[in-house]
Amino acid sequence: MIIINKWFLNYFKKNNVIATTIFPFIIFWRGSYDKVSLSHEKIHIRQQIELLVIFFYLIYGLEYLIKGIKYRSFDMGYENISFEREAYENENDLEYYKNRKLYSFIKYF
Repeated sequence: MIIINKWFLNYFKKNNVIATTIFPFIIFWRGSYDKVSLSHEKIHIRQQIELLVIFFYLIYGLEYLIKGIKYRSFDMGYENISFEREAYENENDLEYYKNRKLYSFIKYF
């Protein structure tokens, strides 16, 4: 389910985030919806499904914290989260989310 909203993600908009996925919803800022961003978020939906949602968020949070400390920058930590690396690397392939192998994010750790 795709939601286009101008209020919900106020914090994220300040940080140049144009969409987020909170299973089963993909939430976009009004005017920021495009096919590449949708592809990125669909990859996150697949990741969340294969990790039964809760484990996705646990691993995501731990990786963010550990890599933020490692790189001494939480922006760099975010960029190096395995889930984000997989999604950014493959977002231009609009069919990737349909054909990706299970647990493909593991090779991005």
